[in-house]
Amino acid sequence: MAASPDAARPASLPRVVAASLIGTTIEWYDYFLYGSAAALVFGHVFFPKADPLTGTLLSFLTYAIGFAARPLGALVFGHFGDRIGRKKLLVLSLLLMGGATTLIGCLPTYDQVGVAAPVMLTGLRLVQGFALGGEWGGAVLLVSEHGDRGRRGFWASWPQGGAPAGNLLAAGVLSLMTAVQSDAAFLSWGWRVPFLLSAVLVMVGLWIRLAVDESPLFKAALAAAERSTEREKPPLVAVLRDHWRDVLVAMGARMAENISYYVLTTFVLAYAVTQTHLPKQTALNAVLIGSAVQFALIPAFGALSDRVGRKPVYLVGAVGVGVWAFVFFPMADTGSFVQLTAAVTVGLFFHSMMYAPQAAFFSELFATRTRYSGASIGAQFSSVAAGAPAPLIATALLKDYGSATPIAVYVAIAAAVTVVAVLCARETRGTDLEDAGAAARVDSVKAATTA
Repeated sequence: MAASPDAARPASLPRVVAASLIGTTIEWYDYFLYGSAAALVFGHVFFPKADPLTGTLLSFLTYAIGFAARPLGALVFGHFGDRIGRKKLLVLSLLLMGGATTLIGCLPTYDQVGVAAPVMLTGLRLVQGFALGGEWGGAVLLVSEHGDRGRRGFWASWPQGGAPAGNLLAAGVLSLMTAVQSDAAFLSWGWRVPFLLSAVLVMVGLWIRLAVDESPLFKAALAAAERSTEREKPPLVAVLRDHWRDVLVAMGARMAENISYYVLTTFVLAYAVTQTHLPKQTALNAVLIGSAVQFALIPAFGALSDRVGRKPVYLVGAVGVGVWAFVFFPMADTGSFVQLTAAVTVGLFFHSMMYAPQAAFFSELFATRTRYSGASIGAQFSSVAAGAPAPLIATALLKDYGSATPIAVYVAIAAAVTVVAVLCARETRGTDLEDAGAAARVDSVKAATTA
């Protein structure tokens, strides 16, 4: 039998962490760049006939459509990732995401080709969603399965840092472009530059990602499956049979984390510009500073989850973000850059307490041969109900009520759902990933017996 990663941590772990972090940073850069552009640009470029708030609403609709493809990406990438390995699928996801983002930078506008422009934009957004649906699970699992259980929360949190790092990069590039250009030039061609830069970033990411080894835990599980005379069930069937409770836990745990993040980093851009009349660059800078702080917080909270457990850290984050939503908007309404930055940063502080332990938490819920499918399905199916409509719902609530209070209530309800889901989960800290499936099978049998 192959040695467990817990018995001897591979010397390549830092390289695996770096490859996962850089890859996820590039993919999240591509994804958040679209969200930021939807808040600031796409309403003018692709929906010029609508009033500003309706144009933003339509832009966020194309943004939300990308989430619809994420569950499909989770199913396809999860299936093949559990069958042939994590690394190959991560390379494919990076190519798809980078290609789609680069092509968005080449699209004609509504004034040039009419309705065909937003149609093409939506198609490329679907490709982005499909790619990201498979990226997250593979990246965090590659690190989790290389590392040791004593510090898994810390090591597995680093790929999670790709989200704030990607957002930091996207907001930074857009902020730079708005600083050196007039509004007319930025809307004419300047917004395209950050999208075209994706082609360069993808080449760097591929060079690094191709150099890492496949997960030793997966290779051992694959060898055992090949020696076995028993026919394996498809990963999706095994997940639904042995891990259905864990999938529901993961979906519930994602609600507050996903909704709050897109309100704090995407919707806030449109809110600050349209409601408090702050310049685009000022709003981007607030998100940029908050994302920089969050990048430092994620490994710290990942390490904390190794000491006190995944559940306590996650629960404090969920409760905190639910309460902070009612403070966040009054601070943003002041029109002060300092208060807006503080509001975003504290919100991301609480978000980090959920996001940091999430990678290890979800990895420890599933067995090796179903882990890619289980973690991806739990994470990405919930995103359709959580992150996908979050900016859209927030914009619609603002338009209907003329107040941000209903948006804060929306975030608080999501926080309550997450608290219930995490309380229903078992504590996974210290789990041996080779035996992770046993606990789920026991839970499944107990549930069936009780029923």
